[in-house]
Amino acid sequence: MIKCPLCGDIDSKVIDSRSINDGIRRRRQCLACGSRFTTNERIQSTSIFIVKKDGRREEYNRDKLLNGIRKACEKRPLPIGAIDKMVDGIESELYKSGKSETNSTLIGDKVMHRLAELDHIAYIRFASVYRDFTDIGTMKQVIDSLVESKTKLPPAEQLFLLKPDHLGHNKGFRRREHK
Repeated sequence: MIKCPLCGDIDSKVIDSRSINDGIRRRRQCLACGSRFTTNERIQSTSIFIVKKDGRREEYNRDKLLNGIRKACEKRPLPIGAIDKMVDGIESELYKSGKSETNSTLIGDKVMHRLAELDHIAYIRFASVYRDFTDIGTMKQVIDSLVESKTKLPPAEQLFLLKPDHLGHNKGFRRREHK
């Protein structure tokens, strides 16, 4: 039963349906007040349990994964839908594996890999929590490995964590010459 977000009535009609990733996006119109709203439907697969670092098991929670990634990406100039697309991909891999349990470290590694390609700052933010850095030296090692890797340059509107010439990518950048 879907309630209208404006008036709370449960009678609505579907105006448009589209397939998206692993579900369906429906545009609806409330029969009581006439307002339009969107719903997203997903196929609910069998439950996957996440084995935490301390051995506890908890049911996979998409919102928990989304919130963790959103915190790392907060105030970053990312394309609209990039985070949802990332979570969709990770979720799809989890369900396709056919396993009923997976380690939280596997999910964290998948997030780290995707963030390294998407946004270096979000990657470092996520890594600082996920890897539980105990000192600045450990964090520097992660940053250095990011710089040394052959990851692509971030989008033009993204600020750099380090100067572009430290990344080994001088193309397209002008250096200031001191007189």
